[in-house]
Amino acid sequence: MVSAVSESGPHRVVVVGGGAAGLQLVTKLGDRLGKRRQVDVALVDRARTHIWKPLLHEVAAGSLDVGHHAVDYLHHAHQHHFRYRIGQMTGLDRSTRQITLAPSYDAEGREVTPERVVGYDTLVIAVGSTTNDFGTPGVAEHAIALDTQEQAVRFHQRLVNASLRAHTQEGPVRPGQLHVTVIGAGATGTELAAELHRTLRHVVATGLDKIDPDKDIRITLVEAADRVLPAVPERLSAEVMQMLSKIGVDVRIKARVTEVRADGVSLADGTFLPSELVVWAAGVKAPPFLQGIGGLETTRTNQLVVTPTLQTTRDPDIFAMGDCAYLVEAGSDRPIPPRAQAAHQQATHLVRQIEARVAGRPLTPFKYRDFGSLVSLGEYSTVGSLMGFIRGQNMLIVGLFARMMYRSLYKMHERALHGTIKTTIDAMARALTRRTVSRVKLH
Repeated sequence: MVSAVSESGPHRVVVVGGGAAGLQLVTKLGDRLGKRRQVDVALVDRARTHIWKPLLHEVAAGSLDVGHHAVDYLHHAHQHHFRYRIGQMTGLDRSTRQITLAPSYDAEGREVTPERVVGYDTLVIAVGSTTNDFGTPGVAEHAIALDTQEQAVRFHQRLVNASLRAHTQEGPVRPGQLHVTVIGAGATGTELAAELHRTLRHVVATGLDKIDPDKDIRITLVEAADRVLPAVPERLSAEVMQMLSKIGVDVRIKARVTEVRADGVSLADGTFLPSELVVWAAGVKAPPFLQGIGGLETTRTNQLVVTPTLQTTRDPDIFAMGDCAYLVEAGSDRPIPPRAQAAHQQATHLVRQIEARVAGRPLTPFKYRDFGSLVSLGEYSTVGSLMGFIRGQNMLIVGLFARMMYRSLYKMHERALHGTIKTTIDAMARALTRRTVSRVKLH
């Protein structure tokens, strides 16, 4: 094991997790403090590139090419004055203020980086969440989650391969052979179902004329609650339900999954849904390695319990934010939801917190503001509910305006990482090349 060397030098800030919040935090800290060598900022992540997680359903459906949107950690670190440490966090020693990183390997199984430890003065854990299968039989073996870009790319490859297989086989397309079941009608599941309805038909239209889209393709969305998008206002849920039904997505509400098999999905009422591909998007939890790590307080779903300043309850040198943090604000009986806007707000807050901590100033509590929800159904429509814009009431928005606001969220993320000029240039370049490339990735 390679050991970290303690040196009397700049304050060491280590951020574990290069998702939207973690990457935004190290970028801002690097530009503000790392550039002037006031702070030594490091990012730890097992992946080598970053893609905004709300886009993973588009990657899975094939409507977005990872190569055009991924951020290379090593290059970004060089540009923004922080260090990138490849590896997955596996241990925490609070007494020596060190974290342990597992070794990393290449595609052939050869070791790239050894097991090592990284020292910190301030540690921020921002490792996000993973899919929670609630112990449902067969999920791990037969369903695909969309937690990482690797999973999204793998699903898309299986989708294209299933279409090619159906087109080239000797016999006709079998019942259920091109059926896809998406379990969980939250934002990810709902958006994926709509996107798949369009992209699968585009794949078939490229020359796979043996497949009849209306007859052979079926997208089924399964939700245990009594409506899709159960976490958003009912008006928004009803609008989305109507649109899904209009385009032909088979929506099953109040439907509990009892087993996922190689050939489909079994429901509690005895119904069996034949499926070539199954996506599990029905719940989240923090990564299992966080459970009790370093003696920190965690919840049953592995989240780190934090104080209003986002410091963990048992160690003021360790912060947590995003989906892996559990915080119930004063006056509320529910924790802050695991949503992208919460992670963005916490990252912005922690930039100021860490600046204050390094300068010896007192920390301030985090206050979450819910701006509402936006759900994209691809080219079919976008709907949203904006919070508190009209006398504290929700405002339902649909169509072009909602779509513009949905896209602006990604632009805000890009601006936080790259600045306005680079984001504008990238947007122009994508617009110019849009007509020269396939609208759906076919490999």
